[in-house]
Amino acid sequence: MQPKIAVVYLSFHCEPYMPMVLPAMENITYPKDRIEFVIVDNPHPEHGSSVAFLQREVLSKSEQTLPKVTILANETNLGFAAGNNVGVRYAIEHGFDYVFFLNNDAYPEPDAFERLIEVFLQNPDVGIAQSLLLLHDDPHAINSSGNAVHFLGFGYSNDYKQDSREQHYPLVQDIGYASGAAFMIPVPLLRQIGGWHDGFFLYHEDMEFSFRARMITNKRVVLASASRVHHDYNFSRSITKYYWMERNRFVVWLMYMKWRTLLVLFPAWLLMEFAHLIFSVLRGWYKEKWRVYWYWLQPHHWRYWLGERKKVQKTRQISDTELMKYFVGKILFQEDDVESPLLKYIGNPIFNTYWRIVRLLIIW
Repeated sequence: MQPKIAVVYLSFHCEPYMPMVLPAMENITYPKDRIEFVIVDNPHPEHGSSVAFLQREVLSKSEQTLPKVTILANETNLGFAAGNNVGVRYAIEHGFDYVFFLNNDAYPEPDAFERLIEVFLQNPDVGIAQSLLLLHDDPHAINSSGNAVHFLGFGYSNDYKQDSREQHYPLVQDIGYASGAAFMIPVPLLRQIGGWHDGFFLYHEDMEFSFRARMITNKRVVLASASRVHHDYNFSRSITKYYWMERNRFVVWLMYMKWRTLLVLFPAWLLMEFAHLIFSVLRGWYKEKWRVYWYWLQPHHWRYWLGERKKVQKTRQISDTELMKYFVGKILFQEDDVESPLLKYIGNPIFNTYWRIVRLLIIW
């Protein structure tokens, strides 16, 4: 019998995306009696709840053209992390074998789930497997072949806008971290490491999740290239959440890196902060940047995250050297309109050289 999968779909004003998502879920080739479409609805601040729409347009197709549909309605917007955790708890309580997290604006190709299950069954050392993400507007263009981690905490999509037909990935490839838009994890591993970290709200929560899986279990985080999911991705939409990206970039490093590592990285971090502050002023994001600084000036935030750090460091099974194995020294831009010639021609060469040197010094 095929493993039982809970597809946890976090709805956030999902109405514009259902014309893409529903046909995709109807066309899956994985046995529909072994999948449950678990829709967790976060009410949108402007558009409100999608529950009435989901009951009318989606629930009527449950166990007909769709797998079984379950709708879990949140009273308030819990954010990406805590919202997904509502689905995690449901999956654990109802005896599922795997959970697949699917973004609000993403939809799978017909055989996406079989390809993921094959990776887990053939590679017991894999903890998280991400599908190859393709852009909705250009189905051959890559959104993410796994996400890259810069040694100063920035994350970005690998191979963004590259032609997937020209890429030759192995069936299983280790990656920096898995994009939260589409990845699968076994439920026993979820029980062991816990769900998403509620404190992140959104952005970099997928980086933290992947780090935790590696740190606690020494399991691999991989791209399952034969499993494909399309994503209606918009980088400028992501940039509007600049505060969360910056705040959480600091959080991940504070939680996961040893103090010695943070000390070695500090000169580069200080230089990057100076450059990033100038960049935020030039791009009009300086108010959000100052919000980040104000956040870290409040002692109770330090107390909270140092407490979270203590938990992580107490359970770690791998060294910083192993954790940073897939880190990179360059930041590759997602779109031309946010490209900085200063970083491209001066910053990247400097930081990349710095990283090539200090990674040899980090032996703990």
